[in-house]
Amino acid sequence: MTVDDLGFSSRAIHAGQEPDPTTGAVVPPIHQVSTYKQDGVGGLRGGYEYSRSANPTRTALEECIASLEGGERAFAFASGLAGEDTVLRALLAPGDHVVVPSDAYGGTYRLFNRVLKPWGVDHSIARVADVESVRAALRPETRIVWVETPTNPLLGIADIAAIADVAHGAGALLVVDNTFASPYLQNPIALGADVVVHSTTKYAGGHSDVVGGAVVVAPGALTPRGESVVERVAFHQNSMGAVAGPFDAWLVLRGLKTLAVRMERHCDNAEVVVDFLQSHPGVTAVHYPGLTDHPNHAVAARQMRRFGGMVAFRVKGGEDVAAKVCAETQLFTLGESLGGVESLIEHPGRMTHASVAGTELEVPADLIRLSVGIEDAADLVADLRQALDRLT
Repeated sequence: MTVDDLGFSSRAIHAGQEPDPTTGAVVPPIHQVSTYKQDGVGGLRGGYEYSRSANPTRTALEECIASLEGGERAFAFASGLAGEDTVLRALLAPGDHVVVPSDAYGGTYRLFNRVLKPWGVDHSIARVADVESVRAALRPETRIVWVETPTNPLLGIADIAAIADVAHGAGALLVVDNTFASPYLQNPIALGADVVVHSTTKYAGGHSDVVGGAVVVAPGALTPRGESVVERVAFHQNSMGAVAGPFDAWLVLRGLKTLAVRMERHCDNAEVVVDFLQSHPGVTAVHYPGLTDHPNHAVAARQMRRFGGMVAFRVKGGEDVAAKVCAETQLFTLGESLGGVESLIEHPGRMTHASVAGTELEVPADLIRLSVGIEDAADLVADLRQALDRLT
């Protein structure tokens, strides 16, 4: 039996994580080291010479994530945006064009609009929940279609397989940000994606104690120019150097071991919270792909194992009331980020998506985003009820 024959949870615990050959330790050690002894000039032990290029702890994490996503190879970075920037510079050149979601993480849009655009890479906005919108946004110079699904913060769903066909038909690569779903709930490579990106800060790490990112490349993926995507990303990871440190890699690897059981609880709790929000008179809309009236519920049901722990909703009274609700919860912590064991609440318009105010990506002012944790569901509902009852 090989690791590839194992189920998800078994791979999360064992892929890239053989017991230490010297001591038998069942947990990979933290190789907190910068350089490695060579057996003669160029005689590398295991291919390790300098920890920017490779580190055994980072290798263990990369092998595990590659296995969970069904990729040829994975690359671990210091943050999700470091991974995004590296893969984009590896695959794009000035004069190229990218299709970007109309409902995207503000930091990702800032990267496209304020970093890559001045470099010479243009972009167009498309509603990724609508395949025809993506098709209409394509240009002859389009090299990448960038998709989040579910999207941040409105929980839109993109049909990965259908968009992969559209992108490939235009000679472009499909890159999917799988952070909200995690590898447990969704595997974009199996649906035709060429590259998957993650903020491992979120569900992969799962404990709000590490910042990291990952890029996973589909087997045999080639750039529109015919180059190996794995080789391009590997070269740029080493050349640009925004790699995950060994302790950070170890923390994410530890988080992956419990990803499956955590995601089940996140999903269970989110469903209870959604049921409550739908019944509250102060709530005007609930965004969650598990709802049968969600515009792309059928797509989500087809390509996801379950519907995740992220929930967004809108409230009566507009922006000021939404902001006050965020500030008045007691168990939901007011803060950015997501995917940790603790529940978080935020106002996207003033927090995570403030950078897209006044653009095509501006989010509704009365929107609240929840990252539903793994506390007792009844306590989470009670906390939301007391805040909504007083303020809406």
